[in-house]
Order: sequence, then structure tokens, then C-alpha cells
Amino acid sequence: MKQTMSMKPWILVGIGTSAAAVWLSSKPNRIRTKLAFKNIKRKIKPDYSDRTKVLPVEKGGHPDPSDYEDSKMVSEGSAYGVHYFNEKKQ
Repeated sequence: MKQTMSMKPWILVGIGTSAAAVWLSSKPNRIRTKLAFKNIKRKIKPDYSDRTKVLPVEKGGHPDPSDYEDSKMVSEGSAYGVHYFNEKKQ
């Protein structure tokens, strides 16, 4: 009795594999299956090709010259890396 209980999962795997092979044997079913997997993948891990929807940056790249604090922050930030590198070099 114990041996037949351990065979049931293997029988179910075989039936499932056979059903999948029969289902994927026709081209329209393969195309539908590929599209379904792509949709599932897109829902799990979305494509971020359009970064404007993901990162709404209002002030990025070119600071306004009349905004003194922002310009000062940008200049300090760029000089910090050069200063750090020069200290490490010496």
C-alpha cells in the first residue's frame, strides 16, 4: 500500500507533462502560452523604459542660476569628488 502512495505524484507529473505536450503541439496554443508568460513576467517585473513615469524629477540636470543654494550645492558636490581624489593621491 505504501508503494502505491509514493507512485501517485509521479503519475500526476507524467499526466501533466503529457497534457502540456499535447497543448503546445499546435502553433496557436504556443503563441497564446508565450503571450501569457510575457504578461505574467511584465506584471511581476515591470519594464522601466519610460523613466519619467517612475522618477518624477522636477529639478534635475541644469540648476537655475538664480537659485543660489541649489547652485552652491551642485558646485560643492562636484568639487567634493575631486578634493577626495586629490587627498587620496597625495
